[in-house]
This record gives sequence, C-alpha cells and structure tokens, in this order.
Amino acid sequence: MDNKFPENASEQGQFKRSLSLLDGALLVIGSMIGSGIFITSSEIARNVGSAGWLLFVWVLSGIITMIAAVSYGELSGMFPKAGGQYVYLREAFNKRIAFLYGWSFFAVIQTGTIAAVAVAFAKYTGYIFPVFSEENILFQLADFKISAAQLLAIGSILLLTFINTRGVSNAKWIQFIFTFAKIAALAGLILFGFWAARSLTVWSDNMDNAWFAKSITISNDTIIHESLSGFTLIAALGAAMVGALFSSDAWNGVTFIAGEIKNPQRNIGLSLFIGTFVVTIIYVACNFMYVSVLSTYQIASAPSDRVAVAASEVIMGVEGAKVIALMIMVSTFGCNNGLIMAGARVYYQMANDKLFIPGAKILSRKGVPAKALWMQCLWAAVLCLSGHYSDLLNFIIFTVLLFYILTIAGIFILRKKRPDIPRPYKAFGYPVLPAFYIIAASVICLVLLYKQTFYAGMGLVIVLIGLPVYAYFQRK
Repeated sequence: MDNKFPENASEQGQFKRSLSLLDGALLVIGSMIGSGIFITSSEIARNVGSAGWLLFVWVLSGIITMIAAVSYGELSGMFPKAGGQYVYLREAFNKRIAFLYGWSFFAVIQTGTIAAVAVAFAKYTGYIFPVFSEENILFQLADFKISAAQLLAIGSILLLTFINTRGVSNAKWIQFIFTFAKIAALAGLILFGFWAARSLTVWSDNMDNAWFAKSITISNDTIIHESLSGFTLIAALGAAMVGALFSSDAWNGVTFIAGEIKNPQRNIGLSLFIGTFVVTIIYVACNFMYVSVLSTYQIASAPSDRVAVAASEVIMGVEGAKVIALMIMVSTFGCNNGLIMAGARVYYQMANDKLFIPGAKILSRKGVPAKALWMQCLWAAVLCLSGHYSDLLNFIIFTVLLFYILTIAGIFILRKKRPDIPRPYKAFGYPVLPAFYIIAASVICLVLLYKQTFYAGMGLVIVLIGLPVYAYFQRK
C-alpha cells in the first residue's frame, strides 16, 4: 500500500490536501457542538433525577465518545481517504454493509441532522427577530404549513452549501471563525456561571442528595418522582445516555474529509482525540455550572427544555435568554457548516463504488464534490419542509449506534483479516477500550429496544429499505 499522499493533488479527480491538524480539530469541535448542550440536560435530569447522576452521565458519555474517537484513529491511519466510516465498513465487512450505512447516512443521519440543526438556528433567530418565528406561517394547505423559520433554515443550508462548493478553503474559514466564537461564548457562560454561584447555596443543596436517583415526571405543574434502583436505574441511565451521546455526535466527520487532510495518518487521529477531549471538557464544565446555579428540579422543568436559558437568567437576568439565543445561532450555524462539508464526501466515495448517483463522484475545478453537496442540500431542504425531521432522527438513533459498534468491531476483524496493512496509529487501549465501547454501546442499544421499541424498530426499517436499493445499484 502506498502511504505517500501529495499535498496538492491535481484537479483531475483528486482532492487537494489543504487542511491542517488545527482545521481537522476545529471541524470535530464545530460539528459536535450544536444545540444539544443547551437543552439536553433537562431530559437527562428527568431520567435520573439527581445532580450526581446527571454529571455521571455526561462524564461517561464523554469517555465513551473519546474511546470511539481514538479507536477510529487506527482505521483512519489505515485508510486515509474520503468516505471515512463508509470505507472502514467496506474494508472490514463488505460493500453491502457499507452501503446500508451510506444509505442511512443520506436518508436521515446526515441530512436529517443538517435539517434539525438548521431549524434550531432559525428557531433561535426567530426568538431575537420575531419575523423568522415558527408561528409566522407563510403558506398553508390543509395540514401542510411552511413557516418563516423553515424558509430561513433552508436558506442557511443553501448558503453554506454554496460556500462549500466554492472550495474547501472558504468552508474552513467559516469553521474557524464560528468554532472559536462558540468556544469563547461557552467559556464565558461557564465562567460567569461559576462566579454567580459563589453567592448561591444551590451546589450544596444538590450535593446533599447527589446520588438519590429518581425519575421526574412533570404534569400540569405537578412534579412526581419515583425512586430508581437496580434494573430501573440501569434503564434510566441508558435512556439518559442517548441524549448526551448524540449531543457529542458528528465527531467522526473529520474522517469523511480524509482526502483533504495533510499528513492524514497522523493528523486525523490527533484531530479526533483533541476535538473530542476539548468538547468533553466543555460539556462536563457546562453541566457543573448548571448544577451550581439551578436545582435538579429547575433543570428538569426548564421551559421547552431550555436549561441554558434558565441558567443564564440566574446569571444575567432576563436579558440572558437573548444571549443564549445568539450563542445557539452561532453554534448551530458553525455546526452545520461542518456537517455539510463532511457529508458530501461519503456520497462521493459511494458513487466511486457505483453505489450512488454517478454525478456525486465528480469533483469541480475547486476540488470539491459540488454535485454531491447539492444533492445533500436538496434532500435536507425537503426534510426541513416535512416538519418530521426530529422523528426521523429518533428513528435512526438505535441504528447509528449499531453502525458505530460494527465499525469499532472492524478493528478486531481487520487485525485478523489484513495484518499486513501499515498502522501508523494503533487504537489506544486495544483490545480493552474498544471492547468496552462495544459492550457499553450494546447495552444502550438493548435499553433503547426496551424503552423506545417503536423508534428502534423504525430505525431498522429505514436501514432495511436500503437492501432493495442496493440490489438496484448492483443490477445497474
């Protein structure tokens, strides 16, 4: 295997290796931090009911995410090419498994996430500028509605897609500016929160019953809680982990653009580690701040789950809500840039394998898969108009974890199947840590099957629909 990769590939069918280690790390950080950290803790608090278990969920999800990321470092060193996880599954298993991942990726994983993040951007823009509110309905036909927020969401996707078609250097500057802005904003919120907590007794009150686990149900301003222990506690923790893990998802986006990373064998693995480590520190610190200024019940009952807004009102007063809205606008816009940039490279690789629309494999004169970017844009826009993108994401959560499990298992398979391939970077803690990830993710999948049977089942249906599609491409 040839391990030499040109820094400046020609424009005739090859990507240009123009992204540095910093660019890769910022892509990981920017893609991971969206709107989840501002709202997810509310749902987790309702599941586990105490500050100690809330913090435990975020710490454990960070550790699990970092284990997966450093494990992917071995795969990225072996196959430093565009497509990332799709390529790893193809090499470890076969084209059919890889296609089912790519199919799910295009159908909902990436495009559904892009749509949901874009609508979150528009929703919080509407909070500051009411003209873009979801309540501002511009068109209605029976139950089908188009709001100003949906059109703004589509507009943001179109704008970011256009920027990405103009070359990777333009997209990386968007990522650079918005990622640093969101890191600075979150750091400021955390520091001001700890400063405000000095005069409060909330932390000590939360710590008095830090490990008394209970489920919290809020109905008509009535709070009902039920003690958890044994299996019920494990089930609650598994359900709580879902939100935390998917607030940390999209860390693997840097593997999709491996064809554009300088010295990919070294820099992709380091980007994964640096990015997931920084985000884990930010997320855990942010939740320490939450439990320092808000009681567990205040976190669980935050209006519309906007726990960051509730915290900011304690820290900055009523104007804090607008500050958080602005932070989420910055965060989601930068997040979507990373998602849009990375996603198109998967369809490019699928098209090279003759398992996607042929135009997706064509690189423009700017050295990017422009047609693949517009295909992704079109479907994400449709999902924005559907109004059901959040349901699609719920369907796919179970399946996303399954593909992560398969990919990590691919490390074990490839060590037996392809021992001759150079491995410039080996999975940290192999075989213990990758095995731990597989076990932990499998437990979460079982909990999802138990607690969210409908969504888990529908996720599998979406994947299985890919089988006849795969057969069609094979016949072609």
